[in-house]
Amino acid sequence: MKKGGGVVDDFKVMFTRKESTCVARGIMLFVIFTVGIVAGLWTAAGPRNQNQIIYRNIVFPSTVYADGDDAGGFAEFVAPTQLMHDMTDEQLFWRASMVPVAAGPPYPFKRVPKVAFMFLAGRGALPLAPLWERFFRGHEGRFSIYIHAPPGLAMNFSTDSPFYGRQIPSQETLWGSISLMDAEKRLLANALLDFSNERFVLLSESCIPVQSFPTVRDYLVGSRHSFVEVYYVKTKQCRGRYSRRMAPAIRLPQWRKGSQWFELSRDVATSVLADTTYYPLFRKHCRPSCYPDEHYLPTTVSMLHGDRNANRTITFVDWSKGGPHPAKYGARDITVELIQSIRKTRIDRPCLYNSRPTSMCFLFARKFTPDTLEPLLNISSAVMGY
Repeated sequence: MKKGGGVVDDFKVMFTRKESTCVARGIMLFVIFTVGIVAGLWTAAGPRNQNQIIYRNIVFPSTVYADGDDAGGFAEFVAPTQLMHDMTDEQLFWRASMVPVAAGPPYPFKRVPKVAFMFLAGRGALPLAPLWERFFRGHEGRFSIYIHAPPGLAMNFSTDSPFYGRQIPSQETLWGSISLMDAEKRLLANALLDFSNERFVLLSESCIPVQSFPTVRDYLVGSRHSFVEVYYVKTKQCRGRYSRRMAPAIRLPQWRKGSQWFELSRDVATSVLADTTYYPLFRKHCRPSCYPDEHYLPTTVSMLHGDRNANRTITFVDWSKGGPHPAKYGARDITVELIQSIRKTRIDRPCLYNSRPTSMCFLFARKFTPDTLEPLLNISSAVMGY
């Protein structure tokens, strides 16, 4: 055998011989392929590089991840306890829209269907939190909480509060703009990362529960439908907001309006996050006086999941006084009679639950001012059951 460059020289000689050209090239390709495999195996077995770490943090979104702790890593994957992460919205929505091939039972972990309560706290405060804490008390493991507050604002809760550590990465929102719908999608996406969350309800800082927690959870988990208000009227507040530039993907007969305050099943929520057809049209063409939070979900849910939707909201709002905003309730308005009337209120069309008439149309209500907290606490046990 020749030393130094002898092997290389032999290959050169082979390549200069016409009769050996094909054989020599085949051997050379085989050598290159073998070296590539060895290098790949070495890289996989060696230390993780930065790109691998970034990819892992996207697939297993958590600020806390213990290398070598398989149980902890998997537990954090199926039910993240650390909500703060550095994913962009694009990465977050992609990650949240991933659906396991084996989507149903048996699950490789203990799964109790939970309700995700998503609070859109535009002003960065939850003044009625003590009422909600009473509502949640004793039902740990059957709910999850997510809070979207203005970025950079830390909300202070005691460590024993269910709201403690439940803020998600957020961005600024502006009333009437697509940024509100972005925030709602951000809440949905973070909630979808917990595989035990089965139902997803959007709430504001002025919302209260008018039913007990067991009633709310059983109502939502047992429903075959999502609760998104959907309607169409020939007015400037509905038809007048449609842009023909959305056609042909969205035509005028498909245009819908509804309440911003929705409730979705897991499959519908995943579909909303995975949508790359209709949302860009709303971002581009639905601008004031078109409000995306009042049209995007009603329109897309009606088009894609009409048979899975109850076509009503479960959050009571009083529009009887007219105007662009609903009535507010202050401390002087809080009476047993008021709460009982909300609990018994019917919508202006048949109120159905799993396709059957029901007397329970609303689970939540708004808009309650901060000074209503004390009078609400005084009657919550006797009237609302918590």
